Amino acid sequence: MNKLLTALALAGLTLATTGHAQTADPKTEWAAKVVALQQGPELDRLVDQLTESSAQDLVANWGPKLDANVPKAKQAKATEELNAELKNFAVDIKQVISSKVGKIGTDAMVPAYAERFTVDELKQLAAFFESPAIKKYQAAAPELGNIFVQKLLEAARPEVAARAKQFNEAATKIVGSAPPAGTGKPAAKK
Repeated sequence: MNKLLTALALAGLTLATTGHAQTADPKTEWAAKVVALQQGPELDRLVDQLTESSAQDLVANWGPKLDANVPKAKQAKATEELNAELKNFAVDIKQVISSKVGKIGTDAMVPAYAERFTVDELKQLAAFFESPAIKKYQAAAPELGNIFVQKLLEAARPEVAARAKQFNEAATKIVGSAPPAGTGKPAAKK
């Protein structure tokens, strides 16, 4: 969907610049091009992260309420129903956030780039984002990021588990009961 938005934004920019070539500010045109060129896999990941964050806020709020208000015998069914609602929420929120990308790019980012960079610098940025190496990097970035996160979690896991064990021992002394097994491990990133 973001690729469609990017294509539509670029088409709109092309129509706007050809229709107003004599009156348009070249700096604004180049800033718009740079903003459009940046919209790709990294922006898609940002939209996904914002969507996930919104869903996590709901889970954090409703998880304890589920435990407190729904009898144990009905919790599995209630969890299934909540997960279905949460999935619908995430789909809707992703669409909402994605629909704002083009407008924010045009209304906020184009003027911000035009204010901070000269026309020559904007041309250089555009050439940078159009280069085959950057396009290849943008395509590989999600996989490379996942490799980094996986290796980081693997490297930190023993120390995090040891520290979680220390915390659990101290918390047991304070609260008086042990936590469920398996707590304190770093969560795997999706």
